[in-house]
Amino acid sequence: MHSKEEIVQYDSKSYRINGKQVFLNSGAIHYFRMPREEWREVLVKAKLAGMNCVDTYFAWNIHEPEEGKWNFEGDNDCGDFLDLCAELGLWVIARPGPYICAEWDFGGFPWWLNNKKDIKFRTYNKPYLDYVDRYFDKMIPIISDRQVTNGGAVILVQVENEYGYLADDEIAADYMQHLREGLIQRGIEVPLITCVGGVEGTIEGANFWSNADQHYDNLRTKQPDTPKIVTEFWTGWFEHWGAMSATQKTAALYEKRTLEVLRAGYSGISHYMFFGGTNFGNYGGRTVGASDIFMVTSYDYDAPLNEYGRVTEKYNVAKKLAYFVKAIEGLLLNSVEGVCEDIESRLSKGFTARYREQEDQRIWFVESEKDERETTYLTLASGNTIPVTVKPGAITPVLERVEIVPNVRLTSNTYLLSNEEVEGIHTLIIATDNGERSWVELESEQPIQLDGLVSQQMDFSTDGKRLTLDNYHFNETQVISLIIAKKQFQLIFINGEMAKNTWRVDDHKGIRWALGYPDMNILEDGSIKVALSRSGNGVLHLGKWDTLEAFSDGSVGVSPYVHLDAPEVNVLTTQVAELSLRAGGTSKEAPIGFSELGQPYGHILYTCDFEQGENEKRTVVIPAVQDTIRVFVNGRNQHLIREVGAVCVLLDLVPNQTNHLQFLVQNMGRLNFSPYLGEMKGIAGTIYLDGSTVDIRDQWQYENTSIHLGKVCKVEPGKVIHRTFTLKDQDRAILVGAMIDKLRINGQQIVTNGIQDGVSFQTADISSHIREGVNEIEMCYMKSPIDRLELIAYHSRNELNDWHMQDVSTLERIEDHNREVCGVPSWHTLQFARSTLPEYVHARLKLRLTGMSKGIVKLNGIHLGRYWQIGPQEDYKIPMAWLQDMNKLELFDEEGRSPLRVRLIYDLQSSERWISI
Repeated sequence: MHSKEEIVQYDSKSYRINGKQVFLNSGAIHYFRMPREEWREVLVKAKLAGMNCVDTYFAWNIHEPEEGKWNFEGDNDCGDFLDLCAELGLWVIARPGPYICAEWDFGGFPWWLNNKKDIKFRTYNKPYLDYVDRYFDKMIPIISDRQVTNGGAVILVQVENEYGYLADDEIAADYMQHLREGLIQRGIEVPLITCVGGVEGTIEGANFWSNADQHYDNLRTKQPDTPKIVTEFWTGWFEHWGAMSATQKTAALYEKRTLEVLRAGYSGISHYMFFGGTNFGNYGGRTVGASDIFMVTSYDYDAPLNEYGRVTEKYNVAKKLAYFVKAIEGLLLNSVEGVCEDIESRLSKGFTARYREQEDQRIWFVESEKDERETTYLTLASGNTIPVTVKPGAITPVLERVEIVPNVRLTSNTYLLSNEEVEGIHTLIIATDNGERSWVELESEQPIQLDGLVSQQMDFSTDGKRLTLDNYHFNETQVISLIIAKKQFQLIFINGEMAKNTWRVDDHKGIRWALGYPDMNILEDGSIKVALSRSGNGVLHLGKWDTLEAFSDGSVGVSPYVHLDAPEVNVLTTQVAELSLRAGGTSKEAPIGFSELGQPYGHILYTCDFEQGENEKRTVVIPAVQDTIRVFVNGRNQHLIREVGAVCVLLDLVPNQTNHLQFLVQNMGRLNFSPYLGEMKGIAGTIYLDGSTVDIRDQWQYENTSIHLGKVCKVEPGKVIHRTFTLKDQDRAILVGAMIDKLRINGQQIVTNGIQDGVSFQTADISSHIREGVNEIEMCYMKSPIDRLELIAYHSRNELNDWHMQDVSTLERIEDHNREVCGVPSWHTLQFARSTLPEYVHARLKLRLTGMSKGIVKLNGIHLGRYWQIGPQEDYKIPMAWLQDMNKLELFDEEGRSPLRVRLIYDLQSSERWISI
C-alpha cells in the first residue's frame, strides 16, 4: 500500500505510479465533443491502441452557459467521464483551464463573461479572477474527488494552457501562481503540469509536431530534474471555412515524428487529438492568422480515430508505436543518448543513425535520406552487421541485445509489438511492413530448444545459445515455439496488414491478444468486451477469450446512401418557411453586438432606413465587424461580406426614395487563440455612408523600385518601404489587414498590438495621424505575399443612425413557398423515420448538404452546428444516439436554397459484419 504522496512520483527519467515507471501514452479525447453514448467506444478503442492515459480539457462555457446556471448532466457529466476512464483502467491528465484554446469558442470562456465591467482575460485582473475562482469552486472538486490518490484516474492536472505563447514566465507569474494555488487549495494533490510556459511548482511539457530535439533541449535546460513529456503532439490540424483539407500530416510522417520523439528521450506523449469529435452547436472557435479563420463544425483533426470513431491509418501507426513502446518501456525510460563517433563507418551512404543505451542494451534509430525503400547495413557494438530496411525519408528502429527476460536478449531490425507473458508463455510479436523481411537474434545463457516446427531460415550457434532467424513476413501468421531454461517462448511473425489487425486487451481477465481482426465494435456491458470484424486471413487468439460466434457470410449490408426523400426513411413532410425581414427587437442609434444584446450565438438582423437621392450607387462603411455579413437592400440579397475588422461595400439603391438596408450577421465563433480575447461579435459602433476603400498592397517603393505586397517580393526583411495615399474631404481612416511592425503614418508611430513573426492581422484607426491631401505610410518589410491590406476612409458627418436589431430565431416565418431558390433566408423542415438495421451493423450517419449555402442545422431540436458550403467540410455528423423513431431535421439557410439534394449517408464502414470475442 502506497501513501498518497507515493502514488504519483517523478524524477528526471519518468513518472512513477504506485512505484512503477510508466511511459505515458495519452490520447487527447474531449468528452464535450461527442454524445456520452459514444464515450465508452472511443475510450476502449484508445486503450486497444495502447493508450494508457486520456487527456481532456474541461470547457467552462458548456458547464455555465448562462451566469449562475450550471450543467453537469448528460453529455456534460464530466465526472461520469472520469469515472468511466477509471473503470476502463485509463489514467487521466485533467486540463481545467480556465482557458483551454482547443479551437473552441472563446477558448472555453462563457460568452457572458465578456459583458463584465473592467474585465481582462488571462491576466492578474480581480474581476476576471473572481469569476475564475467561482468556476474552480464548481469544477475542481469534481476533478479532485477523482484523483488516483482518492481511488480515481486523474494523475496530473494542468495549470492554465499554453501561456508561454502569450507572455514569459516572469510576466505570467502572479496570474499563474493564483491559478496554481487555487488548484491546491481545492484539493489537487497529484503533480501539477503546464504546457508551453511554466510557473514555480509545476512540471512543464512541450507542444509540437516537429523539432523534437530542440523542444527536449529547452525543457532539459529549464527543468533538468523533471520528466519530459509532449503535452500536445499534434497528430493532425484543425480546419477552417474556405481552406483546403488539413490532411498534410500523413500516417507515414506521423510514424517518423513519433520515432523522433522517442529518439530524443521523452517519457510521455499526448496525442492531440487521438479523437477529435465535433464542434456541435455554436462552439467552433476562431483563431488568429488571417481575417476570417473560423473553425468548421467538424473537429475530425485528421486524428487516429476519425469524427465517427472509425479506425484510420494513423490509428494503426499510433497502435504499432504504442505497442512497441510498451514492449521496450524499461529501456526507453532508463536510456541515455549514445555517442558514436564512427557512425559513418557503420552505415551505407545515404543513411544516418542515432541510438539510446542502457548499459549494453541499445535502441538504434536508422534514418534514410534516399528517395526509395532501400536496405542498408548497420554494424552493432557487438560487431554484428545486420540488414535494416528503411522507407524513403523514414526511420526504422533497431533493437540491440535488449533483455526481454533475465539472461535472454533480443536483437531485431524491426518492430517488437509484444514482450510479455500470456497464459504462462513469454510472447514476442515481431512485425514488419508488407513485402519486407526481418532479422532476429536471440541470445541466452542456456541452450535454446525448438518446440515444434522449424523455420526454413534459421541458424543456431554451435553451443545452441544463439538463434538467428531471417524471415519473410507472409499474410499468414508464423509461430515459432521455443524452450529456454524450461520456460516456454513463442515468436510470432506478422506483416504490416496483420499488425493493423492485431489487438492487445488488458482487463480483469488478464492480458489477451487477438490477431486477424480489422475493426471493433464495443459492447456496453460494464466491462471491456470487443466485437471484432474478422478478416479473410487466419486468426490467432492468445489468453482467455469467450466463445467465438460468427455472423453471416457478408450478404447483408447497408446502402451507403439514404436519401431524405427515399421511401425507406419515410419522409412525412418537407416544409419551407422564409423569414419576414421586418424590423423589430432592440432599437439603438448605432448597432450593438451579440453580447450587448444578451444573445450568445446565432444570427442577428440589423436594419436601418435612409433616404437616397438621385444616385443608384452608394458605399457604406462598417468600421468594426468580426463576423460574416449578408447584405440586403430593399429585401434583395446583394453581398456576402467575408472580410472582418472593417469593410466598405458598394450598394445598389433605388433613387429618390427610402431604402431599406439590412445586415444579416452570423456569430461565426469567438477567438480561441489570441493575445486579445473577448472581441465584439456582430456589428458594434457607428456606421457611415459614402466611404472609400483602396487596396494598398501595391505601389510600395523600395530603393527606387515599385513592389506589390500581394506578390513575392525580393526585399531583405527589415528594410523600410513606403508609399503615399491621398485623402479628400475625409477625416477618418482605418488601416485593415496584414500589418507589419514599425508602421508609421506621416512620420508618427502606429502602435500595432499582437504582432507575431513580424506580421499580424490588425484593424488600426489612423484618423488622428492623417491629413487632407497627400499622406505617407512606411513600415519595415517582413514578408510577402499578404492577402489583404486596405485603407478605408470616410467622413464623420455621414453617420447612419436609428438601427433595429433582432435575433433571427424570433423573426416571423412565412410558410411554404416551394421555390427552388427562395432568395431570402429560409427555414426548411424535413421529417424522417429512423431506419431499422441489423444489430451487428455498426452504423454511422452523416448529413450531406449539397446545394445549400450557409446557416445552421438542428436535429430534434439539438443544434448540430454551423454549415457553409465553401469547403472543406461537406458532411455533418448525425449522432445515432440523438435519433428517435421519428426525426425532425431543420435547416436555416441564409440564401433560402432548396434542400432537394440534401442526403443522409451512412459512412463507408457501416456495412461491416461483426463477431464477438
